[in-house]
Amino acid sequence: MLILADDLGYGDVSTYHPSDVRTPQIDQLAAEGMLLTSMRANCTVCSPSRAALLTGRYADRVGVPGVIRTKPEDSWGWFDPTVPTLADELKRVGYHTAIVGKWHLGLESPNTPNERGFDFFQGFLGDMMDSYTTHLRYGNNYMRRNREVIEPQGHATELFTDWASEYLVERAKQKEQPFFLYLAYNAPHFPIEPPAEWLAKVKERAPQLDQKRAKNVAFVEHLDHSIGRVLKTLKETGLDQNTVVVFTSDNGGSLPHAQNNDPWRDGKQSHYDGGLRVPFMVRWPGQIKAGSRSDYVGLNFDLFPTFLELAGATPSKELDAVSLVPVLKGGKITTSRDLYFVRREGGVTYGGKSYEAIIRGEWKLLQNDPYSALELYNIQNDPGETKDLAASNKKVVNELAAALRLHIQRGGATPWQAPPRKPALAP
Repeated sequence: MLILADDLGYGDVSTYHPSDVRTPQIDQLAAEGMLLTSMRANCTVCSPSRAALLTGRYADRVGVPGVIRTKPEDSWGWFDPTVPTLADELKRVGYHTAIVGKWHLGLESPNTPNERGFDFFQGFLGDMMDSYTTHLRYGNNYMRRNREVIEPQGHATELFTDWASEYLVERAKQKEQPFFLYLAYNAPHFPIEPPAEWLAKVKERAPQLDQKRAKNVAFVEHLDHSIGRVLKTLKETGLDQNTVVVFTSDNGGSLPHAQNNDPWRDGKQSHYDGGLRVPFMVRWPGQIKAGSRSDYVGLNFDLFPTFLELAGATPSKELDAVSLVPVLKGGKITTSRDLYFVRREGGVTYGGKSYEAIIRGEWKLLQNDPYSALELYNIQNDPGETKDLAASNKKVVNELAAALRLHIQRGGATPWQAPPRKPALAP
C-alpha cells in the first residue's frame, strides 16, 4: 500500500524534528518500520512526480514534464499511454490493483486509471479541488467510481479514507490474491480547508499561531488522523502483518500557504531542497527492523522497482529508478547515479519552457526558472543551499550541464502534448 500526500512538507511531519504540527499516526508508522531521511520527490509539482512514481522513469520520458490541467492552453503534459504503469506490471503477476484519491495524469481516454492498469478507481481525476467539500474544479465534477460520475457528500480527505478502508475490507475477503492500493490524498494541497472542529482544537492548543498557520496545522493533523483510520482498518482485517506500507509526498510544501519544509530552503515549485525533500517511510513487519533509519539518497520513483522486486516481477531495463530492497533489508546500494529533475510550466514566469536540476554526489546544479543562470551548491558542506559556487567551479558546472543536456535530449524524444484528434469521417 502506497499512501501519497499532496504538498506535504518535510517540516510538517513531527517524526523528523519538533514541530507545531502533530502527526502521531505517521510518526508511529515510521517507528514501526524504516524512516528514510534523504529521499526526494521526482519533481517540485504534482503531475510529473506522479508520472515518474507510476512508471519508474523520469517524467519527461513519459510525456509529463509539467502539470496536466483542465484547460488545454495551460496544460504541460500528456501521459504516454504506451508506457506500462506500476499497476500494469503488478497485474501481470496476479495483483488486484486499486487507486483511491487523486489521479492527476489525464482527464479522458486513454489516460484514465482503469485504462492505465488499475482494476478499481474511486476518486478525483483532476488536479486540485476548488473546495474539499464541493469536489469541483472550474465547475467540473471529476469524481469517479471507475468510469461512473459520482457526487459524494463530505470532506474529500474523509471520503478517500472511507473508500480506502472499504477496499481493504473487500480485499480481506480475497486473501488468496495479493493487492496493491495506491491511496493518493489531495490534502494538504491548497485550498487549506480543515474541518472546523480540527481548527478549533489547534487554536485552543496553540493560540499564538496566526490563522494561516493554524489552518495548515489543523489540515495536516486531520490528514494524519485519517491515515491512522486506514492503518487501523488494515490491522482489523488482519492484513497488516503481510502488507508493505509506504508513506511519502509528491513534493515539498507551499510556502505561500504556510506549509513547512524545514530545515530545507524554499518550497513547492523550487529546485532548492524545500521543494524536493519529502517525508518517506516504509513499514514491513517481520522484514524491516522497527525504528530503523536510512540516509540513502533516492527518489520517490524508486518504489516502482522496489514493489516489483517484492512481488517477484522483473523490472524493465528501461527504468531510471533503482530498487530500495537492499536498503530496506538493512544493506546498502553501492552503485551511484545522477538524480535528474525537470519541470515545464506556462505563464510569464516560465513561458512554457522547462527548467532543470541535477545532483551528482555532493554537487547540485539547478535553475528555478528557464531565464535564470545556473546555480551550483555543494549540498554536503552546505545543505541549506546558501552559497552559490557556480562562478568559482566552472569545471563542475560544465560537467553537470553536459549531463543535463543528455537528459533533456532523452526527454525530448517523448511528446508531451496529446496528438491532434483526427476529424470524424463523413457518413
